[in-house]
Amino acid sequence: MSVTEEDLCHHMKVVVRVRPENTKEKAAGFHRVAHVVDKHILVFDPNQQEISFFHGKKTANRDITKRPNKDLKFVFDAVFDETSTQLEVFEHTTKPILRSFLNGYNCTVLAYGATGAGKTHTMLGSATEPGVMCLTLLELYKSMDEIKEEKVCSTAVSYLEVYNEQIRDLLVNSGPLAVREDAQKGVVVQGLTLHQPKSSQEILQLLDNGNKNRTQHPTDMNATSSRSHAVFQIYLRQQDKTASIDQNVRIAKMSLIDLAGSERASTTSAKGSRFIEGTNINRSLLALGNVINALADTKRKNQHIPYRNSKLTRLLKDSLGGNCQTIMIAAISPSSMSYDDTYNTLKYANRAKDIKSSLKSNVLHLDSHITQYVKICNEQKKEILMLKEKLKAYEEQKAFTDENNKAKLMISNPQKKEIERFQEILNCLFQNREEIRQEYLKLEMLLKENELKSFYQQQCHKQIEMMCSEDKVEKATCKRDHRLAMLKTRRCYLQKKREEELKQFDENTNWLHRVETEMRLLGQNGRIPEVQTCLYRHTSEIIVGSFPDHHDKANIAIKKSHKFFPMHIKIMLTLYCTLLCAIALYPKKCLSLHLKVLYC
Repeated sequence: MSVTEEDLCHHMKVVVRVRPENTKEKAAGFHRVAHVVDKHILVFDPNQQEISFFHGKKTANRDITKRPNKDLKFVFDAVFDETSTQLEVFEHTTKPILRSFLNGYNCTVLAYGATGAGKTHTMLGSATEPGVMCLTLLELYKSMDEIKEEKVCSTAVSYLEVYNEQIRDLLVNSGPLAVREDAQKGVVVQGLTLHQPKSSQEILQLLDNGNKNRTQHPTDMNATSSRSHAVFQIYLRQQDKTASIDQNVRIAKMSLIDLAGSERASTTSAKGSRFIEGTNINRSLLALGNVINALADTKRKNQHIPYRNSKLTRLLKDSLGGNCQTIMIAAISPSSMSYDDTYNTLKYANRAKDIKSSLKSNVLHLDSHITQYVKICNEQKKEILMLKEKLKAYEEQKAFTDENNKAKLMISNPQKKEIERFQEILNCLFQNREEIRQEYLKLEMLLKENELKSFYQQQCHKQIEMMCSEDKVEKATCKRDHRLAMLKTRRCYLQKKREEELKQFDENTNWLHRVETEMRLLGQNGRIPEVQTCLYRHTSEIIVGSFPDHHDKANIAIKKSHKFFPMHIKIMLTLYCTLLCAIALYPKKCLSLHLKVLYC
């Protein structure tokens, strides 16, 4: 069974993925209710005879008190069993519609199913098994690289989640966002941020950052259950590189959606906030089911589509029945433990096949006026001249590069190893030299500060001798001597450290001389251009790098002197005024003291 391009353009494509049984299902002994017949047919809850027919073995007799088998056969665009890989799912779902996306068509891929059915694994995957989202983004940028010579492509992305009927931006910290409808743009989320990645690595990093911010809580059905609907949207803009009168700009949007899983409170044992979460999830998925039913009902024309019953269906309005090529990936469990959830998922997926959409390419025709002909011709002439100059520069650069390559080829492999060794030694030596220089400058600053403190102590003591009594002078002298002794001890220690740094600097210089001597012996005419460049660069870095340090240390010294000298002058003026008053009262007694102060 093959699906034509016409079918893809008019009907929603629906595929089903059956996950393997988990440990809990195997341990409890539940039987399988979903059986994959081939790549397009799946049987749900078949009769015992049909199970034997499909798989060649017959199970034990069924208990007649239990409900009868539904024995339903479903046909989908593709059915993947538990052995299918992530790459196989991608190649049969999203990869085919990437061509449509590059041609300007809106596209959507959404994962639908119950909690623990494998939706998030299919869409996101893991580091070892990347999911549909990661593989789609990598393939998109690969395709953009292939056409970059012909077209200018730019991308923008957004990532949001719908949690408890509130929309939140996953790429920035923000509050709840509002949804409105625009006549031209369609559904718009106000305040949602757009980011412009330049490479596949950047867009994958944005996806990973958003996933880390997504709301997740463990339940009885799934230890890492996603409690929100996540919508990752990529906007692609394409324009021809060559200038022309008729400019076509293609703008398309791709939505990659991981829906939260439907669940039953009785099976998940949800209470409190988890119960409220589950209620909101089920309400939004019920609204989605009603929209699918209404769109799939082709008998009733012009009927109301209940998009506004939930935030989720409002966001999916463009993807369901609009100008969009949509693929639904329905994830189900094969076990009877999830009997009702699996049946409901298959029922809605089967209904979604009947949803039709009218597609049209989003191409903007920018027709130019006749007066633009001359301007376009002039621009093309300038472009031709620029290309000629680039070609000439390229040829000259190529010739120069060829000569350098020939010169480099003349150097033997042992010499290359020696050059690399010299470069490594020089890097280590100059790094050590820079550390020694910084430490030496620091010690110099501390010594200058020590000298300034000693000078300050002596000046203060002279002032005390002139103004205070003999007892106070004697106490002050003891304090001064103690402080000067401490400063002297500190000064001796700093001088010793400075001498050690000088010795290390001399040793470093000797090593540099030895390396230069070895370089002259190895190089031609005593020169090795590759290593000399490294030597000059390190020397310049040390010289230039020391200027800011000298500047900062000079500023510190100036600030300290500014604090000291005004205070000293103020004290001297006070003393001088006091002495003048004393001389006026006792001229003979104070004359000798006045002369002493002037002498000091």
